[in-house]
Amino acid sequence: MFFDILLYSKYEYIMEYNFEITETLSKQIAVQSSSVEEAYRIVKGLYENEKIILDASDFIEVDICERNDSSIDYFPSSNSLISPYFRSPDRAFTLLHGDCIELLKQFSFKFDMIFADPPYFLSNGGISVQSGKVVCVDKGEWDKGGTPEYMDAFNRAWINVCRQKLKDNGTIWVSGTYHNIFSIANILTEQGFKILNVITWAKTNPPPNISCRYFTHSTEFIIWARKSPKVPHCYNYDMMKQINSGKQMTDVWHLPAIARWEKTCGKHPTQKPLAVLSRIVLASTHSGAWILDPFTGSSTTGIAANLLGRRFLGIDKEEEYLILSQNRKREIEQISNFTLFRKKIRDIAILDGKGLLSMREDVFNYDLPF
Repeated sequence: MFFDILLYSKYEYIMEYNFEITETLSKQIAVQSSSVEEAYRIVKGLYENEKIILDASDFIEVDICERNDSSIDYFPSSNSLISPYFRSPDRAFTLLHGDCIELLKQFSFKFDMIFADPPYFLSNGGISVQSGKVVCVDKGEWDKGGTPEYMDAFNRAWINVCRQKLKDNGTIWVSGTYHNIFSIANILTEQGFKILNVITWAKTNPPPNISCRYFTHSTEFIIWARKSPKVPHCYNYDMMKQINSGKQMTDVWHLPAIARWEKTCGKHPTQKPLAVLSRIVLASTHSGAWILDPFTGSSTTGIAANLLGRRFLGIDKEEEYLILSQNRKREIEQISNFTLFRKKIRDIAILDGKGLLSMREDVFNYDLPF
């Protein structure tokens, strides 16, 4: 059986390699390369990840043609300009420092799932109560409100680039409140996503309403959508039933806000609890899946992913939160903490107790291109 490997050079040409291999995987890919030798090494490395060993006899002929096929995925070479801010020794947790919209344009890779907790644009001088004290709820400059037109433009830009990084059968989860969730829903629909559910996260321990002039805010919303309306997505239905005492899981989740034990490395102002992210990861991915968080903050998404045998890329503009994320990953690298966290997260503990969780990476073993 013959397959094509297209190799993209820095001179805007593709070197096309046709080779024969007894394997059922058929695809076209492209990698950046400044020489035939480097291109050959990159292709070998990609197939070694699939446990396929290539040698010179597998490459039958070489042709050079212009790059003109937009349907091909292009993989940057090892000399990519992207340099991770942090990568864990097991390569399951990677952080990038910068603007997600700009960084995601610089490499080709498809993720199985994306979780995004974008700015809510609600930092407007409001107050709340924490530990019995009145505090300002402003999160930072990145969360300051703008005009509705600005909010729509921002949401449209990051959703568009994330869509390009999602597999055809992939799904995206986006967290928000009434401040931004309607904009998000409209733009997801506009860009071709199919909304599957709008989860209502009902916090069991919300902060009090000190003004006493309206109902206490105790919920957040999480939109779940798939990229392609007609391409089936991953939903671990039976696993969700097991968590929910044998009943169908509903779209209202009664889960607590962040616990004290989740703040041992510090706290992000909009940090999500591991209970929420673990359920999201369990519901919509398999072991070994790649998960992206374009507004990673303290990387709760990445911690939940690694606790469940998934792999993670997080991006953030604020270095202090990347340092916090890095420390949180190092915390669970200690086996005692790893085990303790899995016991503390109710959904994981239930599935562990029933022997229903596997840490085996049972999907195609591919890696980030940088």
